Amino acid sequence: MKIGAPRETFEGESRVAMTPDSALQLQKLGHTCFIEAGAGDAAGFSDEAYRKAGVTVIPTVAELFAEVDFIVKVRPLVTDEEHGWLRKGQTVISFFYPGQHPDRLELAKETGANFIAMDMVPRISRAQKMDALSSMANIAGYRAVMEAANNFGRFFTGQVTAAGKVPPAKVLIVGAGVAGLAAIGTTTALGAITYAFDVRPEVAEQIESMGAEFVYLDFEEKTQDGAAAGGYAAPSSPEFREAQLKKFRELAPDMDIVITTALIPGRDAPKLWLADMVAAMKRGSVVVDLAAERGGNCDLTVPGEKIVSENGVTIIGYNDFPSRMATQASQLYATNIRHMITDLTPGKDGVIVHNMEDDVIRGATVAFEGAVTFPPPPPKIKAIAAHKPKEKAKEPTPEERKAAEKAAFRKATRQQVTLLAVGTALLLLVGTVAPASFMSHFVVFALSCFVGFQVIWNVSHSLHTPLMAVTNAISGIVILGALLQVGSGSWLVVVLAALSVLIATVNIVGGFLVTRRMLAMFQKS
Repeated sequence: MKIGAPRETFEGESRVAMTPDSALQLQKLGHTCFIEAGAGDAAGFSDEAYRKAGVTVIPTVAELFAEVDFIVKVRPLVTDEEHGWLRKGQTVISFFYPGQHPDRLELAKETGANFIAMDMVPRISRAQKMDALSSMANIAGYRAVMEAANNFGRFFTGQVTAAGKVPPAKVLIVGAGVAGLAAIGTTTALGAITYAFDVRPEVAEQIESMGAEFVYLDFEEKTQDGAAAGGYAAPSSPEFREAQLKKFRELAPDMDIVITTALIPGRDAPKLWLADMVAAMKRGSVVVDLAAERGGNCDLTVPGEKIVSENGVTIIGYNDFPSRMATQASQLYATNIRHMITDLTPGKDGVIVHNMEDDVIRGATVAFEGAVTFPPPPPKIKAIAAHKPKEKAKEPTPEERKAAEKAAFRKATRQQVTLLAVGTALLLLVGTVAPASFMSHFVVFALSCFVGFQVIWNVSHSLHTPLMAVTNAISGIVILGALLQVGSGSWLVVVLAALSVLIATVNIVGGFLVTRRMLAMFQKS
């Protein structure tokens, strides 16, 4: 399959959908790669770098569309001229935003081409590697902090120098999605005192684990305003919104930098940082609005521009934060594209299989074979079979309990009698063939085990630990057996018995001394 990446024509767009590295990976899947001349210049990828990676450079966009079967882009095709280059059967992968721009669906339908929207990739575990929205949001969150630092007149971290003390900057992040968490990680790494708010209280642990402080509301019903489907925050109730704005008004005079990231796909950005909050901020403070493209979270945001309020607060409403880090953004986006094409090439033989039964491919496809396929059906999730709860065991009656105890006692008695019978039979069998001296030693061994164990094991644990009791019981067995052998007529047996008594005694005495020291550690002086 021939895959091509044209130059982005949207004003200010510097990203490219194919990098030399992603092209190498696509070629391993059996595809042939093409790119329009100069398409990667703004992102730092020269035509020569593409040629070294085996990519064919095409002079014009019209020739590229005519040559390839698969087109990868960042921004969607918008103009009639761009759609006019398409032919039936071609496939376009790009951001599309079908929910916000239904008119694009009709244009796509007329072309007969297939359109895969990277913004429609389902948010399921298997599709994380293709989640371009998260990739770009991650960059936007980081870049927002860099823009704030560039417009902020002080350090982020606090310092004590010979010239005086510099207080750390105080930063408030509104919204703890991917962009918000990226901003939190960057500000805490720079040494700022970071506060973060989100309508989903379950993200508080994530925020605090990154070194920021979660802003809680004094609102009993806030747990009802949690997450919606797809991992996004759900719209808040009017009462919750009032409590939220009240809290922000309290925080506004103390904050040096505010970064807002609250945005629900398909909706206008909610107004969270109002004009009176901006007026309450100190001169030189900065507000970065990552929701500017959908109207902005701040009342004073001007989409695409940076302005300064009457009281000296800088408000940044750029629409192209990822594009301002074009090299990194292109690498991540091209990797997302490459993973999508990998799923479309199951045989790794250069043959595209547009499997509409696949949840990820179906969810991202907005137009297929001349038909509009948006909105997609919900992902097919395999239901986990519900286990039938076990019935609660019936409580036995006192009579049943007594009967069970008697049965258990009888069973234990039978087992003990059986063991005794077997043991007695074995002793009788051994006694008929063993010499008298063996039986004498065997009796001594048995008595030593019984008496020694009983004597030592019954010592109170307040005098030694349970572990020491076991070792002392073994030593007691040794001593008792040795004492019974001291009177033997053989000098060798006497010497060994005396040595055994000495070693076992040292072990017992030493055990008690060690235990005494251990217990003394826990006694109050």
